[in-house]
Amino acid sequence: MSNSKINSCDAYDLIGDIHGCHNSLTTMLGQLGYSKKDQIYQHHSRKVIFLGDFVDRGAGQRAVIDIVRPMIDSGAALSVMGNHEYNAIAYATNGKDGKYLREHSDKNKDQHKAFLNDYQPDTAEYLDIIQWFKSLPLWLGLGGLRVVHACWDTKLMRKLQHEESVDPDNPRLTESLILSSGQEGTWQYEGIELLLKGKEIKLPNGQVFYDKEGNPRHNIRVRWWDKQATTYPQAFMGPKSAITHIPDDPIHGDHLIEYGRTEPPVFLGHYWLEEPIEPLANNIACLDYSVARQGGRLVAYRWDGEQSLDINKFVSVARDLRG
Repeated sequence: MSNSKINSCDAYDLIGDIHGCHNSLTTMLGQLGYSKKDQIYQHHSRKVIFLGDFVDRGAGQRAVIDIVRPMIDSGAALSVMGNHEYNAIAYATNGKDGKYLREHSDKNKDQHKAFLNDYQPDTAEYLDIIQWFKSLPLWLGLGGLRVVHACWDTKLMRKLQHEESVDPDNPRLTESLILSSGQEGTWQYEGIELLLKGKEIKLPNGQVFYDKEGNPRHNIRVRWWDKQATTYPQAFMGPKSAITHIPDDPIHGDHLIEYGRTEPPVFLGHYWLEEPIEPLANNIACLDYSVARQGGRLVAYRWDGEQSLDINKFVSVARDLRG
């Protein structure tokens, strides 16, 4: 699944979920050797690839966008869409029934309030940034590496190309796909959930656990590539503190999406991991280490063409409490 029309290079710095943490981002860019030229952070021989989730939670929503958007628009960086950009699109978009695709409930408003405080709904700049979010591809296939926010599923990507006219060279959301994926119960809804939020399976016997925001969950996100994970705790993808609330039972049904150990490295965000910072497999890495949470870190990986990931090529900076 290659994006053949995207100008590629041989050296990429992949940066995980930022969530409005502006000062952590500027520290990371400086540590990676990027500096401003013509008001845009650039490197003389490398490019950034962002994993998405620029917005929500942190205090520097506008400041983050003011850095990453010029980098991406100028070609100094690439990016994929995160689920928070998708949520922002759905929050701003009316479905065929006239209702917003993402309900304006108290819960959703609270999750989105940091962004809405910086970009007032229905203003020109708000509508402009929503259009820009739509321009972010759902995935990147760059020959020697792959990037997606939560889950790489080749069969699903091909289905989106064939049945929703998603451009394989620039796999953005189409207007049709925005509407169909906003309708719970459609395969398009399930597909975008998978790419941007990961594979989920239901816990047995009606059990629940509580997520990072205190919401009860009947499903868990899983290590979708891991054939060795045969119980619910082994397969669980999320904060270690939640594992104690997950039954130590064999998994009912199939939680796997095929991803062989000889396939190109794939980089993910999304999962709010905790240290130690290390690859998930020889060719899979998650770069989301909870920068918007107390004690979290912004994490990057310096990729230079290797097909087996190197623990020594991760770079991290501490969460900056100033925003």
